[in-house]
Amino acid sequence: MKFAATFLLLSAMLSTGCGKMGLPPAGPPDVEVVEVIQQDVPITKDWVATLDGLVNAQIRAQVAGLLLKQSYPNGAFVRKGAPLFEIDPRPFQAALDQAKGNLREATANLDQAKAKLGKTQIDVTRYTPLAKQNAISQQELDDAVQANLAAKAQVEGAQAGIAGAQAAVEKAQLNLGFTSITSPVDGVAAIASAQVGDLVGPSGAPLTTVSTMNPILANLTVSEQEYLTAIREITKQGEREDQALRRLVWQLRLTDGTTYPLKGQFHALDRQVDVKTGTILVQVVFPNPGNVLRPGGFGSISTVARIQKNAVLVPQRAVSELQGGYLVAVVGGDNKASIRPVKMGPKIGTLWIVDEGLKPGERVVAEGVQHVQEGLEVKPKLYQSSSLAQGKADSAKP
Repeated sequence: MKFAATFLLLSAMLSTGCGKMGLPPAGPPDVEVVEVIQQDVPITKDWVATLDGLVNAQIRAQVAGLLLKQSYPNGAFVRKGAPLFEIDPRPFQAALDQAKGNLREATANLDQAKAKLGKTQIDVTRYTPLAKQNAISQQELDDAVQANLAAKAQVEGAQAGIAGAQAAVEKAQLNLGFTSITSPVDGVAAIASAQVGDLVGPSGAPLTTVSTMNPILANLTVSEQEYLTAIREITKQGEREDQALRRLVWQLRLTDGTTYPLKGQFHALDRQVDVKTGTILVQVVFPNPGNVLRPGGFGSISTVARIQKNAVLVPQRAVSELQGGYLVAVVGGDNKASIRPVKMGPKIGTLWIVDEGLKPGERVVAEGVQHVQEGLEVKPKLYQSSSLAQGKADSAKP
């Protein structure tokens, strides 16, 4: 009632001022009224969202060397496998050539060890019956057996040497391949952080980042209370969490005030609530043909969180705010106005949900409220506004 009293006081001051000016009393003022409606309306929630690439591949040098070439224009779209940078391959080519030489040497050593093994094996085969016949001494046979065992060990050592040399060749080939740095994904490559002539290596900063942008990712944080409320609603409807989230349709409003024309779809819900902020991360993906949206951008993302049944609605322009409260002018059946405090809920298009203070079918002043005083008789006519009709239509959309 405090708000109504203040409203009446202001009205009395205005009417007293007019009287002092000597203006003749006027008849009932013309006002436009609208009937309070009741219907189911979708309740939309908004969150601040940050945009990011669905994949942000950090491109790093896997070998140390001199950067010879940047193969892409900064900020260009690159295909998977496209060359991005080239590191001086000459030291790695030399290492590969040396490794191949070592492999050839190890192969020769194996051939030599096999040949020696063949000879010692023949000696053992020939000496064994002779020793039984006492044609040679047992010592000679023992020496042949030991020589044969040594030859076998040499063969095994040579085979191990070949395996090591082969591994060295493969490693050298791999390092040589690392001198040509390619894109692992289709995406837009950032401005390079290294320049031709820089010494780069695995421990250095990324050379660039390639981000996939179609679709693009929108990250938003939902409070734990909002999350729990949504889960309760989902449980009541008998749906699984992932089914309900994927059914939602998301809209993105950009920083220039425009609404992004393409709708988003749920992508992922984080596994935990952030203990520092009390929020949980939600990810939504939006189609992004032409790469209009870029990682790092901001926007306002919204979706229909729930349907409010039998909501009481009035035009937003019918509600006056005064000292933190809200007032409406209600026109009774005798065409007399009364100023009534109301408790307002969410805004839906051009309409506003009234939580307390009005009933469906009552008439409120939507135009000319500045002429209304408590108990004053007015001359009502139907409020004609295309925006109201549009607001009704929009509020009825799920």
